[in-house]
Amino acid sequence: MRRKLTFLAAILVGLALMAVAAPKLEFSWKNPNYTGGTFKNILVLALNGKAVNRAEFEDELVAAISRPGAKAFPSYEFMPRPDLTPIDMNDLRELVKEQNFDAIVVARLTKKETKTTYVPGQIYTPFPYYGTFYGYYGALSPVIYSPGYMETEKEAQVEVNSYSTAKPDGELVWTGTTNSFEVASVKKLIKDLVKIVSKELEKENVIQRESNP
Repeated sequence: MRRKLTFLAAILVGLALMAVAAPKLEFSWKNPNYTGGTFKNILVLALNGKAVNRAEFEDELVAAISRPGAKAFPSYEFMPRPDLTPIDMNDLRELVKEQNFDAIVVARLTKKETKTTYVPGQIYTPFPYYGTFYGYYGALSPVIYSPGYMETEKEAQVEVNSYSTAKPDGELVWTGTTNSFEVASVKKLIKDLVKIVSKELEKENVIQRESNP
């Protein structure tokens, strides 16, 4: 009987682990009108969440998408922010101009329940304000930087957009949204997300392919 109970417990634990969704890319869209190539000087920007987690995500993604002759930089290196602190849009424009960034890869954490910020898999065009980086930032920053945003959530989604800065307001090149996943180990989660995102950016020719040694 004891062996049977142990076996049953093992099955239940296994089923529970299977029920916890791991992060994966649920939606991906590449702008068919974008005619530029890969980017050489990229700003990586994590919009919301705790400052330490934003910095870690930016560092991990910078390391994953930097290539010889194509560099990425974390936003906190130029604009350190405490938790829930927005960035002045004019300062952001000046930074992009001064540092000659040709692309911005921006990520944000979204709520599972926030249907208006989720791009379902069956829809193959993003919301209208996604089309330019500053339109996207201006529409979402008031929501993202509200007190308590994502502070108590156990499940989350992550949205990542890549913008070219060739046009004054920035042009959307690629957007991707993950499934809804359980937030357990933040460090492992960040590494998993970065791996997924960098692989897709490479696949979609947004960043250079990593050359094999």
